[in-house]
Amino acid sequence: MTPFLAEVIGTMLIIVFGGGVVAGCVLKKSKSENGGWIVITFGWGLGVAMAIYASGPFSGAHLNPAVTIALAYLGKFPWSDVPAYILAQFIGAFLGAVIVWLHYLPHWAASDDPGAKLAVFSTGPAIRNLPANLLSEIIGTFILVLGIMALGANKFTEGLNPFIVGMLIVVIGLSLGGPTGYAINPARDLGPRIAHFVLPIAGKGDSDWGYAWVPVVGPVIGGLLGAIVSKAVGLV
Repeated sequence: MTPFLAEVIGTMLIIVFGGGVVAGCVLKKSKSENGGWIVITFGWGLGVAMAIYASGPFSGAHLNPAVTIALAYLGKFPWSDVPAYILAQFIGAFLGAVIVWLHYLPHWAASDDPGAKLAVFSTGPAIRNLPANLLSEIIGTFILVLGIMALGANKFTEGLNPFIVGMLIVVIGLSLGGPTGYAINPARDLGPRIAHFVLPIAGKGDSDWGYAWVPVVGPVIGGLLGAIVSKAVGLV
């Protein structure tokens, strides 16, 4: 498998599992309706772990433009390969969202809340305050990248690393996800938001493009800050 295809498939799997667990919890007449935040955060975290297992041997499993840019800044990944990785991540995220839409096809018409339908695809603030929302995404992604680098300084039993990173995603969601839904990944948010915009979803409402820049810009800034601090304290 080529690295490009691995990044497509890995990011697609993140959205299939992550978007899928949100759909199950918020769409009407799903057997997992009202599953709650614990279910959603564990679904995302385990989904990330499975995606890393699937793509890691072939691409390094970046699966996130903020991670790719941070690794390039640290000299662990060539800048010349950054555009291709980011393109693959956006393609994968879009495809994953389409799969979730198809999987829950009868439930869109059964659900009457446009906000819940958008939440299946992309994040949104609990309290709409764009500077504060941006700061939340910066902090969340800062912790993600710093955490990944700190975990890399440990030695785990072979094959355990993806699961540990998945648990990092879980704890970020549990502790820091409340204000914005913790995108911490530009592709994870914008790719599915584009899918929401173009797919014929019954009663879908607006795609909230006025907010869409926050989960793109915030993670990039946070990821770079995480890389800078990781280098400054000697984690890399």
